[in-house]
Amino acid sequence: MRARLATGFLLLLSLSVAWADDDDARAWLDRMSRALATRNYDGTFFHLRNGKVETLRIVHRVADGKVVERLVSLDGSGREIIRNDQELTCYLPDQRRVLVESRPEGGSLLAALPTFDASLADHYQVIKLAPGRLLGRSTQVIAVNPRDAFRFGYRLWIDEGTALPLKTQLCDEKGNVVEQILFANIVVPDSLPESAVEPRVNTEGMQWVRQPAPSTSGATFASNWRASKVPPGFRLTATGTQLLEGSTSPVTHLVYSDGLASVSVFIENRPAQPDQFNGLAKVGSAFTFSTTTQGHQVTAVGEVPPQTVQLIAHSTQPDSPPPAPAFGPKP
Repeated sequence: MRARLATGFLLLLSLSVAWADDDDARAWLDRMSRALATRNYDGTFFHLRNGKVETLRIVHRVADGKVVERLVSLDGSGREIIRNDQELTCYLPDQRRVLVESRPEGGSLLAALPTFDASLADHYQVIKLAPGRLLGRSTQVIAVNPRDAFRFGYRLWIDEGTALPLKTQLCDEKGNVVEQILFANIVVPDSLPESAVEPRVNTEGMQWVRQPAPSTSGATFASNWRASKVPPGFRLTATGTQLLEGSTSPVTHLVYSDGLASVSVFIENRPAQPDQFNGLAKVGSAFTFSTTTQGHQVTAVGEVPPQTVQLIAHSTQPDSPPPAPAFGPKP
């Protein structure tokens, strides 16, 4: 009896420790999200994906409640991206173009980083791993693991002093690294001058292209194209039209997201052509799947496993009923 009681006590103790660690891991993600949104920082990092490395600099300035971000490619193209609360402006000197897009929602230019809330608990498990060190700083290492095969996971090395992510990894279902961001240096000053987030590109002679922002309300958009089957937790978060390069007419654009992973769906009124590609392809760290439906080419793209883009693309139809989970409710 004593042995059974001792075993039961140890089991309860191990479960309580695991639960506490899980709560602590979520707390670190919350701290990271606040730091990314509210701190001033200036850093250089390496972006690794598909066997290639790009070096970039990011400057994040917060002043009087307003956030402005500047992302600069340091590898020769001279490309810069400026983000504020209303717009995203991409300066492309190698293409002699400037693209401007309205931003109904903000988000760091450091790519998608997990902001954990209760809505994600059914689809991701957040755990705390052994601590580490990067750039001479102590870090908390957090894993965000998917609970099914429809989304990727994350590993993050969060600086204990600033709560900023010094290293992030996007991982597939086997734990293999799909994409990685690794800081070479970063400073966190109390303030930054306005000039730090101003573009350095000479725009004389460049073509300016302004894209409308997708609507965040499907009810205000005329298109009746929808995905009838989506993975559990995914929902329609934005709709709109977009003029893609090479297209002669606007393309319908739908965005499905679980709050962390996102899939963009593009529907183009284009009858099948001999050279038209349909099927699965990998572009960088993203998968894309194209199919032809009722004289339209439907393409789903996202940093998700291939089965996710295939499911969404195959089920995208006109006059579809409201999106429903691909499978029944969790038991």
